[in-house]
Amino acid sequence: MKYYPVHAGYPPYAEVNPAIEAAFAEHGRGNVQMPPKVYVTFVESGDFRTMPAYLPAQEIAGVKIVNVHPHNRTRGLPTVMALTVIIDITTGIPTAIINATELTALRTGSAGAIAAKYLAPRHPVTLGIVGAGRQAEAQVEATAASLAIEEILVWSRTEKSAEAFAARYSDYNARSVPIERACDCDVLTTTTPSTKPVVMADWIHEGTHINAIGADAPGKQELDPTILENAEVFVDDPGQATHSGEVNVPVGTGYYDPARIAGTLGEVVIGKKGRSSPDAITIFDSTGLAIQDLAIAALVLRDGDGGYELPFP
Repeated sequence: MKYYPVHAGYPPYAEVNPAIEAAFAEHGRGNVQMPPKVYVTFVESGDFRTMPAYLPAQEIAGVKIVNVHPHNRTRGLPTVMALTVIIDITTGIPTAIINATELTALRTGSAGAIAAKYLAPRHPVTLGIVGAGRQAEAQVEATAASLAIEEILVWSRTEKSAEAFAARYSDYNARSVPIERACDCDVLTTTTPSTKPVVMADWIHEGTHINAIGADAPGKQELDPTILENAEVFVDDPGQATHSGEVNVPVGTGYYDPARIAGTLGEVVIGKKGRSSPDAITIFDSTGLAIQDLAIAALVLRDGDGGYELPFP
């Protein structure tokens, strides 16, 4: 068995995006095994999740263990850290342990890029960003690898963070703006840990596509539920979305009927589903799928650099 710290370099989005897109396509065809992720919650501090899956097309199976601790920034630690364990399909022997902390950011960014590729109302796009943390960076970088970005409008609760973010992406005409202005875009990406709406329905115009990334646990939500009522909602996985995605609170309160979900991103990728018209508001509700983790792990294992042998079994 090998341990992959993945410090020597990460797969580029030019490779990650097609790999994640192919995994979503397999999900859309029903060719994967993937139980919903399981949550263990620590009162006050955060949670950790286990995410098992089998992706036959890549002949890879395994499980990711990932934590989300929002207060870690004050400790100088990442909010999200993860390990992926790969299991031999024939024998069940663990064959690899991969440091998946940065890979988790990459594969989530890639999911947003794929959703924008298929659901954005036009190309190139004006990209609106709500929240200016690591995942916002991943969303920009992954999206830029799949489609042209004309400009970026970024908002953060801390203006200093928004300005620093804009400076990093000055090549895309990025600038710090009020949150209402950030919503005046083609593709709006929300990456906050909020438990109450930060984006209001009045700010969203016809034709906008929204990547709702931040809501990834029960009780989290970033969007005014009225937006869901007026939109075509696509999810990565229906079971996970209703439990812990952007729709989880509106579903739990009875405001939003899960039967209204328009389809999955996998179904969009294979052409089974899609936006109904250029004027429709579309939403991708991203919770993060274990098959995404396997797809990006396969890239790491394919390259094979930087692995250390461990004494097991």
